[in-house]
Amino acid sequence: MTDSLFVKYGRNVKAGELIFSAGEKGAEMFVVRSGAVRVSMTSNGVDKTLAVLGPGEFVGEMSLLNDQPRTATAVAEEDSELLVIGARVLEEMIVHNTEIALRLIRKLARRLESADSLIAVLLHRDAGDRVIENLKRLVKLHGKSDGGEVRLIVDTAAMAEQVGLALAEAQDILSRLVRAGAVIEEGGAWVIKEPERLGEFQEFLKLKEQFA
Repeated sequence: MTDSLFVKYGRNVKAGELIFSAGEKGAEMFVVRSGAVRVSMTSNGVDKTLAVLGPGEFVGEMSLLNDQPRTATAVAEEDSELLVIGARVLEEMIVHNTEIALRLIRKLARRLESADSLIAVLLHRDAGDRVIENLKRLVKLHGKSDGGEVRLIVDTAAMAEQVGLALAEAQDILSRLVRAGAVIEEGGAWVIKEPERLGEFQEFLKLKEQFA
């Protein structure tokens, strides 16, 4: 994202600042230039984290595209820079830049795929399987195409909410993954050095439980 785009459409937000609320009319979408944005939804009085989006991700696009009220709330997880894109600007970008249109379509497709994969995660009865399968899902969603380590901006409470576990249960599983070297806590994020080996750690945890 160029500096000229940020000068024209940029907005700085502080950690904890509300970007938009569920139920609002969505006249704009937001592209994360730096920082992170937490997207959540309230269910039965409990705030549920849906995603934490980092640089290059966008949020609020569905209300802009379907002209319906926001279905979720977005708050800056940390100090962030956003591009604020209105409907007319988005239409102009799509008409005059096929690359932007393709990126939007690809990201929407990834969001749908992620939603489907989260449903598959929740179908697992074993708590450890849920956590590791969700890590695999997040790696696929946010990882680099050329492989290598992946840094995920997801806290333990968000993970517990996503996979339908109690916080203490999710913490126990993640602690075991840290001790096994599958996940490293670093700078407020989780770093997965060898994402392709998550399946091996999954089997390792199962064996430890069998012989415990």
